[in-house]
Amino acid sequence: MTDNRIATARLGANGPEVGLQGLGCMGMSFAYGPSDAGESRATLERALELGVTLYDTADAYGAGENEKFLAPFFKAHRDEVVIATKFALSIPPDDPTRRVIRNDAPYIRQAVEASLRRLDVDVIDLYYMHRRDVNVPIEETVATMADLVREGKVKHLGLSEVTADELRAAHAVHPIAAVQSEWSLFSRDIEPKVVPAARDLGVALVPYSPLGRGFLTGAFTSAEDLTGDDFRRQHPRFTGDNATTNAELVDVVRAVADAHRATPGQIALAWVQQRASVHDLAVIPIPGTRKPTRVEENVGATRIELTEEDLAALEPIASKVAGDRYADMRFASAGRE
Repeated sequence: MTDNRIATARLGANGPEVGLQGLGCMGMSFAYGPSDAGESRATLERALELGVTLYDTADAYGAGENEKFLAPFFKAHRDEVVIATKFALSIPPDDPTRRVIRNDAPYIRQAVEASLRRLDVDVIDLYYMHRRDVNVPIEETVATMADLVREGKVKHLGLSEVTADELRAAHAVHPIAAVQSEWSLFSRDIEPKVVPAARDLGVALVPYSPLGRGFLTGAFTSAEDLTGDDFRRQHPRFTGDNATTNAELVDVVRAVADAHRATPGQIALAWVQQRASVHDLAVIPIPGTRKPTRVEENVGATRIELTEEDLAALEPIASKVAGDRYADMRFASAGRE
């Protein structure tokens, strides 16, 4: 490993070794306004050079377009990357703006075949249940996923936005390598129950939106700063009085960043990375970006060590955040705990 490559951690007890930080690829073709394909491809290459090996996508990102976009990069570097994708957010043919949560066996089998085809691979390294359909017992869902492992279509299993009890029930059916949930200075609702369960079971945590969907970088202060097609305009935390309150919280992050000669985003990521030692489990955040320079900045956060004084200053932030994570909290596990 060269000096500029990040350290590694393992996804689950028997999962793959990956860079300590992954890359969320959703924004390269979905959700966060216009993107430049050439710059996104350069971002993927630069991330790999720096030791980022876990690449995260989903069939719901751009109705499969994100998987298609990533396929050539994965093909060129198949032995160097760990491909993570997801199922569960079905798009009704009569309304492409909607997402219907499905965890039933016929849908899972349909979804995995479609993802394999779009990704142009023989096997998916890490296959997540993107969201929980409470009408289907999680044991049944994971049993179907386990069949995919036995059939050689999937190597390892993951879950996203599940409760501690759901994780334990799933893990009893088949080993779970990773749980993906929102975890950041703004969002800490998984800490009381999900994180201890993951630690006890040897499951890695893969925090998505570790930068508070970009808010913690200070790059924007309200939804009004975003393009009209940016889906963050629908998020309660970025609108009205909530945005004003939350923007003030970033000032604390900025002060810590100044002391480290770092950016606010790097401090937010360093805080998430340090959750690994705080909670004694593998933590591999997946910040999303479409710019090579941002990948370099994000990776730099893996080398920042926050002091006890820093951590004390940052500790109160989550309790002061205004607004729910989603307008529709069915997409989060917190309400089921």
